[in-house]
Amino acid sequence: MLKCVFLFPGQGSQYVGMGKSLAEQFPSAKAVFEQADEVLGFALSQLCFDGPEDQLRLTENTQPALVAASVAALAVLKEMGHTADFVAGHSLGEYSALVAAGSLTFADALLLVRKRGRYMQQAVPVGVGAMAALLKLPEGKLDEVLQAAAQGEVVTAANLNSPDQIVIAGHAAAVGRAMELAKTAGAKRAISLPVSAPFHCPLMMPAQKLLEADLNATTFADLTIPLVNNWQARLIHTGSEARQGLYEQVPNPVRWTESIRLLIAEGAVHWIEVGPGGVLGGLLRNIDGNQKALKFGEADDVKTLSFVS
Repeated sequence: MLKCVFLFPGQGSQYVGMGKSLAEQFPSAKAVFEQADEVLGFALSQLCFDGPEDQLRLTENTQPALVAASVAALAVLKEMGHTADFVAGHSLGEYSALVAAGSLTFADALLLVRKRGRYMQQAVPVGVGAMAALLKLPEGKLDEVLQAAAQGEVVTAANLNSPDQIVIAGHAAAVGRAMELAKTAGAKRAISLPVSAPFHCPLMMPAQKLLEADLNATTFADLTIPLVNNWQARLIHTGSEARQGLYEQVPNPVRWTESIRLLIAEGAVHWIEVGPGGVLGGLLRNIDGNQKALKFGEADDVKTLSFVS
């Protein structure tokens, strides 16, 4: 049997207008956005559909907005009869994936990520931290680059996205030093990322501590679909594993390359990126050129879905 994976995007995939066409054409998607507005007590749907962009970019808004847009797309897929054998989400996307797997309710996911975004923004004052993407850094060079760049500050791997793309995070000066050292070590490019906080590094430990109480107060059911988590890049099945994974992912790297390779080893053939953008499809091709993800985040994407798993 050919197995299907639903992949859910994380922060950086948002854009003004996301989900609008789905909400206009599919009542199931419209209902998701209406529920989001009710749960959060403000017009999140209007922020997704019409902006303004500067408000959508605020981390505490971006995170629930992406979850809502992804779950709206999921609702349409389910209505059309598409199902998944596995789910995975990139960073924030793990919350959407847990909704798809029946572990988290949509309402609880929204409330958690709203707080998660706020805690992350508060953990490090603006300008203190930074993130950068290192492209085509030769294999085996990452650890020595990070160790040499630290000089008593924090700089670590944040997203192990593909063999050609590693994102680092930490104190701004240390990240800057790592960028220069990476280019000296043979990286094709080192690109500073326009983010408001240094995610997935030890500087996020204050946010992790605050989020712990909220995670412990939230019900996590056992999963109806296996999920490959960010923290360990392994399949999980229980609610307790899901909760622990969301706690541990905050200051630890997203092990995306390992996650995708595990899913391929498990027999994954069909892939759908559920939600805004197409970032994860690009990473999938880079990890394994034989794999291709279909994108489903807007109404026009319906025509690209050539199979029902």
